[in-house]
Amino acid sequence: MTTLSNTANAGASVAPRRWRYVERKSLLPLLLFLPPALILFSLFVVLPMVDAATFSFFNWNGYGPITDFVGLENYADVLTHRNFGTAVRNSLIVVAVSLLIQLPLAMWCAIALAERSVSINVMRTLFFLPFMLAEVAAGLIWKFVYDGNYGLLPAVGSAIGVDMPFVLGDKFWVIPAIMLVITWKYFGFHMMIFIAGLQSIPNEVIEAARLDGVKRWQIVRHIKIPMIRSAIVISVFFAITGALQLFDLIIPLSNGGPSHSSHTIVTFLYQFGILRMKLGFGGAVSVLLFIACVIVALAYRRILFRVEHN
Repeated sequence: MTTLSNTANAGASVAPRRWRYVERKSLLPLLLFLPPALILFSLFVVLPMVDAATFSFFNWNGYGPITDFVGLENYADVLTHRNFGTAVRNSLIVVAVSLLIQLPLAMWCAIALAERSVSINVMRTLFFLPFMLAEVAAGLIWKFVYDGNYGLLPAVGSAIGVDMPFVLGDKFWVIPAIMLVITWKYFGFHMMIFIAGLQSIPNEVIEAARLDGVKRWQIVRHIKIPMIRSAIVISVFFAITGALQLFDLIIPLSNGGPSHSSHTIVTFLYQFGILRMKLGFGGAVSVLLFIACVIVALAYRRILFRVEHN
């Protein structure tokens, strides 16, 4: 009995020492890599956010001391600005198009291209190439496509005998034209996320369903899509936050025109805050955008928590 108790005590003493060694071993890389990351995050994320929030309470043009305190006046100016509602509406349209058109298209392509073969890999690459293209370059390419004088769209219209409108100069057509570019640019990214989720499904599950006589569309609806819920949640999060922060495509494509009808929230901030040297006004817009993104992130966390525990 004494021998057994001594052995148990020795094992109990070794275990804490082992855990302390593991903790010290994991603490070293934490001390090495965490401070630089925190410093960079503080310099390029936290401090600009604090500065923007500070500017929003002042009437400041970017020069001289920040002394003209105006309280919530900048926020009132933003909310009552005649073009802010248009910018919010356009951002919500981008969110809706991303969720209702872009993601279903990406899901359809992912299901069609989830198998592994050389030809399918080529198709995946072709669909993913637009996402690899820089946003500014994509905007300039499509601006040439839509150009009413020398672009590809009027050339195709002339070839088939149809008089094509100047889509980027028309308030009615500019938003659908931008939505087409956004869908073309980003659906390949979401397609690859869905393909990764589909390829993680065990083949035995699909084969068992086929042996039981389950039809292909039923396999997709009741097996594949439910088993990639996490991928769908992640893709939805990226689509919403990307839509709220859309900027790089709009500026080279339409620059917010015509008559400020194609602004998103970020291009509105750039046009009426930065370019016009009204940094307090721009700071108020950025704070409102930050609050919207935080709400989306919190809702995403709640949805993700439910998905993981169902």
